[in-house]
Amino acid sequence: MSRLELDGELVRRARELAARAAAPVIDLGRTHTTVSVERATLRLAGLTGTDPVLGDGEVPWVNRVVDAVREQVGLEHGVALPVWHALTSGAAPDLQALAEQVGAGTARFALPDDPEPAREAARAAVGAGLARIDANRARREELVTTHGDPPRRPWIYLIVATGDIYEDIPQAQAAARAGADVIAVIRSTGQSLLDYVPEGATRTGYAGTYATQENFRLMRAALDEVSAELGRYVRLTNYASGLCMPEIAVLAGLERLDMMLNDAMYGILFRDINPRRTFVDQRFSRMVHARAGIIINTGEDNYLTTADAVDEAHTVTVSQLLNETLAHEAGLEDWQLGLGHAFEINPAVPQSFRLELAHALLARGLFPDAPLKWMPPTKHMTGDVFGGYLLDGFFNLAGALTGQGILLVGMMTEAVVTPWLSDRDLALRNVRYVLEAAGELHEDFAPQPGGFIDRRAHTVLTEAVQLLERIADHPQGLIQAIADGTFGITKRTPDGGKGATGVFRTAPGAYNPALELMERVDA
Repeated sequence: MSRLELDGELVRRARELAARAAAPVIDLGRTHTTVSVERATLRLAGLTGTDPVLGDGEVPWVNRVVDAVREQVGLEHGVALPVWHALTSGAAPDLQALAEQVGAGTARFALPDDPEPAREAARAAVGAGLARIDANRARREELVTTHGDPPRRPWIYLIVATGDIYEDIPQAQAAARAGADVIAVIRSTGQSLLDYVPEGATRTGYAGTYATQENFRLMRAALDEVSAELGRYVRLTNYASGLCMPEIAVLAGLERLDMMLNDAMYGILFRDINPRRTFVDQRFSRMVHARAGIIINTGEDNYLTTADAVDEAHTVTVSQLLNETLAHEAGLEDWQLGLGHAFEINPAVPQSFRLELAHALLARGLFPDAPLKWMPPTKHMTGDVFGGYLLDGFFNLAGALTGQGILLVGMMTEAVVTPWLSDRDLALRNVRYVLEAAGELHEDFAPQPGGFIDRRAHTVLTEAVQLLERIADHPQGLIQAIADGTFGITKRTPDGGKGATGVFRTAPGAYNPALELMERVDA
């Protein structure tokens, strides 16, 4: 859709450098595992629930089993071999019973002399979970065929999250009736720093609702109901980030979510999660998303809340290219790459709207087959609801002019108070008016070659290539760039951050049946 004529050689160079810069973290993901990757593997095999002895739903069985294996034999070989060796040796009749033995302190784990029986049993158990994910993907395709997709792009994306899943459901259905195509249930504050996934339906989240398997199931069922009513498939989004990124990705696949926020660096930069932990976890989680047919949303918009949107525009482009490289390696296709960017230039800057158009068109031109996720203004929303409403209208117009794929609805009270339902209604009216009035305006909008927008886009792309050259030439590549404060002017050291002790280099003979089965499909 982009009418920019980008320099093809510069674009080719950018992707080549992104591949070189990402290579060290791709190798890291292939040669390491984490506690969350291993817990996700047990979830695929069907282990659910919590240890009733150790708190009110706060110690899942998957955590208990992985911790026991780690203590007794280490995690360098993964959990599959010791766990299914115990099961095939007759120590317990099934995975749930084995977990209860862990809770009782009677389970004993060891690595098998002959790993093949354990491998075969683990492969069958995890394969059943992946088969359920495959069935959910097929069911989504069936429902889209039955109900239809939204009649136009961009899809309208609206956040709903009260903290109480039973309050979220009627609000989400009302939002869909008012025109929302994608419902995002934002997570409770701080959940990304929990090293476990809460269990069951929850009613006490803070500034969001906990991401749990039961909450996923309830909301998906509610949106299926309203999809049938409206005659268009309404998509559901949540967040696969933080210390439990792989597990939440698995739960999303098991309950047929359609989109997940899943960025390669967000947790590192904005939640101070260990870089190595994050890069290993994101690879596994993206393999699950690829298998499930889930569209990911990346988080480049966050950089512009801490850094200047003009001076640091090239870092957004660099991150988008790196996210694309890492996503492709994990098996995601272009139609699944909801790469992020945002309308965050200070409106007092002269030519601010033209600059926004240049940045949006650059992203559209670099990633023509990706459903880009365009984020509304937040940093410069001051509490002037009339000015904010106008600024959101300009944001919506930029989305229409530049052919964005997913448009998050901006609120006139953004960053001031939690928006009321009436605010959401007005915001949706703003989006609907602009998109309906503009129609297919992007077909008529062609920036002048050599003009302001064209020059600005090429300046940002050139600066992105120069930054990628510096990252690619460093032996530590992307991890060192993060330590240097390249993205969002935030510095994170390779060995620092939360979750660092949960990362393990895999030993010769290590086995993870989920990786084996997903990589086999990718191949």
